[in-house]
This record gives sequence, C-alpha cells and structure tokens, in this order.
Amino acid sequence: MTFAATILTLYPEMFPGPLGISLAGRALERGDWSCEALQLREFATDRHRTVDDTPAGGGAGMVLKADIVGAALKRVGQGRPILAMTPRGKPISQARIREIVTGPGVAVLCGRFEGFDERIFEAHPEVEQVSLADIVLSGGEPAALAILDACIRLLPGVMGAPDSGHEESFEDGLLEYPQYTRPQKWEGRTIPEVLRSGDHAKIAAWRKARSEEDTRLRRPDLWERYSDVRDRPASGARQKD
Repeated sequence: MTFAATILTLYPEMFPGPLGISLAGRALERGDWSCEALQLREFATDRHRTVDDTPAGGGAGMVLKADIVGAALKRVGQGRPILAMTPRGKPISQARIREIVTGPGVAVLCGRFEGFDERIFEAHPEVEQVSLADIVLSGGEPAALAILDACIRLLPGVMGAPDSGHEESFEDGLLEYPQYTRPQKWEGRTIPEVLRSGDHAKIAAWRKARSEEDTRLRRPDLWERYSDVRDRPASGARQKD
C-alpha cells in the first residue's frame, strides 16, 4: 500500500524538495509513497486569489482565511490524519510518527503569516495542531518536510537494515548512545575500549548506560518522563502493604 502524503501550502514547488533524493527519493520512485502538493490559492474565489486578511482586533501581519483553508481541507477527504503546522501546536513525537506510519498516509497543512483563523480548528476538530519544536519558522513547509521524512524512513524497505529505525534517539524515550567508527585513534582520542571488546553484553550495557546518562544531562524533560515510566509498577503487579 502506498503511503499518501498531501500538503496544503502556498508554495507547492517546495515539495518533494529534498525528499526527492536519497532513500526517500528512491522510495518515491518505487511508489512506496506519493506526494501531492495543493496550492491554497486554488481555493480562493476572487480574481486576486486572496488567501489572507488582516487580524480581527488589529495587529501586525496577516491571517490565513477560514473559508479558504476550510475549502482546501475538504479536498483531503477522510481516512488520514491531518496535521496543521503551527507554533501553537503540540510538539510532534516519534511515537506519533510511528502511529501515522501504520496508516494510509497523512495530510499536512502549512501555516504562513500570523497563522490560521481559529475557526478552522473549531469547525474541523479532526485537525491536529502540531509543531516541530519551540521555534518559529517563516512557514510550515520546512517542518512539514521534516515530519514527512520521519514518516517515510520508517516505511518497510526504505532503510537498509531492519533494525536501523529502532536503536535511535526517542525510540525508547532516551537519546541514542554515542557512535564511533574507524580510525581507532584520531587526534589523540580513541574509541572506548568496551566497544572494541567483542563482548556484546558489555557493549549493550555500556550503550544503555550512556543513553541514560546523556538523556539525564541533556534532556531532563525526556529523563523525567522516562523515569516515571521506568519506575511505574507493571500492570497487574501487586503492591506491597
């Protein structure tokens, strides 16, 4: 089954963009996924193809109109999640990416200017407001490319080794352990001895310990969530009196 990606944007020429090369590009050529970029201006009804207007109540910038975006959303249809890229949204997670990949595809609505008329989300509660990170971009297109890349690389057959998508940052709630490769010695620095020992049990333990340590030091937010899950009693486990 082809993973169908539809992007609603003012700049359809940005797609597939970098997703048309490397592993994602080869998967696109094979038909593992498809890319349809819809121009939001096609849904405008005036001769100037207007898609935005000034904010109600005053203020700088322009706001994407509810009637235009609403008409575009009707073209997406049902059966696929619809993500609206906005800094007001919930940060996307690897867990959500994996959920999306199990389905037939995804539609991504790219914001511009000062954002969307809020009535869009009131009328379409199925639309998920998501962000890439706590940053503000010029538009939702770069974030959409990143989210699509995260999905495409998990499709069956896209990555080389079957385990490549599992031992990575965020897959188990932790940052990935440090990686090394040859040469063994570089600028006076050597690969940790345990990684050269050939003892797979020790290597696995070292990697787990480094993942936990780096997550605790670099991402205390992830570490707190990981610790809560790790320390939570197993389902059905009996509590001591």
